[in-house]
Amino acid sequence: MSTASTHFVTTPDGVVIGGTVHGQGPSLVLVHGALGDGDIDWQPLLPHLAGRFTCHLPSQRGRGRSGGAPDIGRMLDDVLTYVDSIGGPTGLVGWSGGAAWGLAATAQSDAVDAVAAVEPPMDALRDEQEQAAMGAAVTRMGQLAAEGRSTDAVRALAAWPLTDHDLAAAEAAGYIEAAGRYVPNTLAVFGQLMQYQGPLPGDPAVLGAISVPTLMLHGSDTKPFFARSARYVADHVPGARLHEIPGAGHAIPLTHPEELAEVLTDFFAPARNLA
Repeated sequence: MSTASTHFVTTPDGVVIGGTVHGQGPSLVLVHGALGDGDIDWQPLLPHLAGRFTCHLPSQRGRGRSGGAPDIGRMLDDVLTYVDSIGGPTGLVGWSGGAAWGLAATAQSDAVDAVAAVEPPMDALRDEQEQAAMGAAVTRMGQLAAEGRSTDAVRALAAWPLTDHDLAAAEAAGYIEAAGRYVPNTLAVFGQLMQYQGPLPGDPAVLGAISVPTLMLHGSDTKPFFARSARYVADHVPGARLHEIPGAGHAIPLTHPEELAEVLTDFFAPARNLA
């Protein structure tokens, strides 16, 4: 995947956030999930979007071309800083945790004129069994990381959100191995999340403040928590649309990039009054 350029911004606390930029046309900012970075997460989708949109792929702190260390308390501000730096209206696409923070950013930014969220986790909706399963996956990731088994550590955590089909596709695409470089970063984020006391993207007041066209996407074969989360967001964002990708689990950008790109193109063009 060739890189056309790189866009850098400096956050209010002095950290540089970098994102690769591909394609041409109206801007889209794509916010990645917990395991990878802007390039790893969106690589399969990019060829299907870059012919129509200018795709910005920023990475979280400590990943990709971004400096600093993980700081969940600043994730929202980092997305806002990047979006606002583009200098004009932009669409926003997020996957998993990146979708949750993307929704929160949309609620605050005048620069985002439409948003599409791919299976954002709404933490408050986890039942006790789901919470325990996630905690066990994070613990196992830490154990394997301590043994120096980075790829196995990613695989252990990924088994919580992903279906068996998702995992097989992620393995075949090299995604699990590529994400191994960020295991310490990922563990730090989950550790901070468990202690985080600030406002969450899933708060009804946050979702209710979104006033731009909003598309919620989930896979027909995803795990119940993510389907529940998608419906929750669609119910709390005024006018939000809900779209199901047939045969997909949580890893939609990896397993169904063409279908996802088609849905995104159909959504963003009319939502943003594009020809």
